Amino acid sequence: MNKIISAFSFISILSFVSPANSAISYGTPDTVTISQPVAVSSARESFEDFLENVYDEADLKKAGLSYDVFRRAATGYYNLKEQKKLSASKNLLTVIDFGKHSSEKRLWIVDMNKKKVLYHSLVAHGMGSGNERAVKFSNVVNSHMSSLGFYVTENTYIGKHGLSLKLNGLDRGFNTKAKERAVVVHGADYVSEAFVKQHGRLGRSHGCPALPKEITSQVVQLIKGGTCLYIDAPSANYTSAYLDTDSAIKRFETEILAKQKVLLSK
Repeated sequence: MNKIISAFSFISILSFVSPANSAISYGTPDTVTISQPVAVSSARESFEDFLENVYDEADLKKAGLSYDVFRRAATGYYNLKEQKKLSASKNLLTVIDFGKHSSEKRLWIVDMNKKKVLYHSLVAHGMGSGNERAVKFSNVVNSHMSSLGFYVTENTYIGKHGLSLKLNGLDRGFNTKAKERAVVVHGADYVSEAFVKQHGRLGRSHGCPALPKEITSQVVQLIKGGTCLYIDAPSANYTSAYLDTDSAIKRFETEILAKQKVLLSK
């Protein structure tokens, strides 16, 4: 191959396409020699390595997103892709960590292909969930609480808060009444640094993940139409089928294999 391939990428290729796992030695920067057999990472280890690589390259630790929250979000993202519930043309993952104080930026939009954070923002929780922090969650109509779990973004509309984005909640018992409750992404005056400076916290919604008004239009247009949004927080009872690592790995393998075939054909 007339190109430099990272050790991780090349080992991943060998683990899927080489008839015999082999050791790698490097000559000139654009050559690789295969010699004695060595053990190759399992699919699960490769998946974990890949997630750590995305986390590091996107500099998510510096941006304040914990690896554990990112890993849960990414696992669901790959499960939703495997089930073809996400847009094939967008590779965006929106993560909200309601375990953080509302004065902190606790929303991240990550381009999983480019391994880059596109937005890092304040976001409000529901007034029924708590004051400074969200500590209670509900799927009940009129609870005015936020709901945990995985959502897929749908279409936009103009409502009382202006441009807004409909959300389809997928976790039965946790967020599936999002539409009935009109839980949507919208902008609000009470989501701002000025509000935090005056009150020590953000204002609160009726359960919607509300954003600063100055970025709402850009964010909504970016993530609309079949992207993954995940809301996380410490919870003793939250469970989700989309947190199944084994099924997420199936999608991961499919994507990696496709990319490897392209590399090998060049």
